[in-house]
Amino acid sequence: MEFVTDPAAAMSRLAAADRFGEYVMYERPGEWVFAADPLGTVELDAGELRTVWNGKTTARAWTGSPAEVVDAALAELPHGGRDAYGWIGFEFCAYALAATGYLNQRTPLAHLMIPRIEVRIDAAGVRIEGATPAEARDIAELIAASQGSDLPVAHPVDVRPDPTGYQQRVAAAVAEIRAGEYQKVILSRKVELPFAVDVPATYRLGRAANTPARSFLLRLGGLEAAGFSPELVASVDDARVVTTEPLAGTRAFGLGADLDDAARAELLADPKEIVEHAISVQTSFAEIAQVAQPGTTAVSDFMAVRERGSVQHLASTVRGVLAAEYTSWDALEVLFPSVTASGIPKQAGVDSIFRNDHDPRGLYSGAVVCVSPTSALEATLVLRAIYQTGAGAWLRAGAGVVGQSRPEREFEETCEKLGSVAPYVVKA
Repeated sequence: MEFVTDPAAAMSRLAAADRFGEYVMYERPGEWVFAADPLGTVELDAGELRTVWNGKTTARAWTGSPAEVVDAALAELPHGGRDAYGWIGFEFCAYALAATGYLNQRTPLAHLMIPRIEVRIDAAGVRIEGATPAEARDIAELIAASQGSDLPVAHPVDVRPDPTGYQQRVAAAVAEIRAGEYQKVILSRKVELPFAVDVPATYRLGRAANTPARSFLLRLGGLEAAGFSPELVASVDDARVVTTEPLAGTRAFGLGADLDDAARAELLADPKEIVEHAISVQTSFAEIAQVAQPGTTAVSDFMAVRERGSVQHLASTVRGVLAAEYTSWDALEVLFPSVTASGIPKQAGVDSIFRNDHDPRGLYSGAVVCVSPTSALEATLVLRAIYQTGAGAWLRAGAGVVGQSRPEREFEETCEKLGSVAPYVVKA
């Protein structure tokens, strides 16, 4: 097939066609993958592990590390060299960080699937794997029809109403930080939507207005979601190089060149934002060092400014070479959840989140995950996203709270981040 000029339109059209069952669409630099029609799945909640292959379900209780359990369950499936795709929820971290007392037995932790069909779009064109000849023709026709099609019409969402008492919760966290309980926590707020959402159309419209590090669109296990991820939680490549990209420190972006430049200068000079970013990088460095060969952990691009849709952030990259005794899932477990979506020290920050955030986070600040048969792994942070189940649709955003935080400013930061998605929501 010829070169595709608008991969986001193609992926949105495949998802909306509703012909290929459940799916995970994942964009990484230079490549878009639509993975659909699961041959098998691995589903983990706090009380049970369920694996499905060829329609047969096996369920059992589990103990130990959820990362090890999921890794072993994937290895047991006869995947035939196929990649796995899916998500892990924020509550996945509760086991490594001694917070399981906040979970109930049905708390979802992870859901991954092995697809029958994969559609890849990159600079070489379109590759379709696993489809029947008729399905391949349908896919090619859908992609061709998507190119040059009109953008969907948005139904923008007002994100300023806040029934969650966000500023009061931030003030409570600031008091805990000043009392020495921890250094930083990311508290979030949920914005319920009063209508059902067309998630693939929202993805297409939002992707046209965002500059994510990665993006995703999925329908898996009763959950629909689309997002424009600002950063990696973790990647481990075939050379066993572990990478994470902590972002911390935020200002609005997209208000015009003069205002954007002023916000950038303010960001680079703000002591609160600089401290917040520096301690995030320090934590990420220490975490990678736990699983890396000695002397290989290093920081690059320290405190660069990266634009991500409606906001700009301070950003750094931390890398190390995975030691022989550790797996990709070990690296993910030590880096998860992202320090920029949890807190410092991480255990105390996560405890504060379970106490002070409203509702379980689920996919928000979790990760969308891709795993190769060679054990290369990529987990992208789920922020700047929209979520929908049979119970309704919602947005969610947070801000980093430190001792110098002002509740009104942190509330404004959540509004700025919600601005990456809220203007582009499309009604079902």
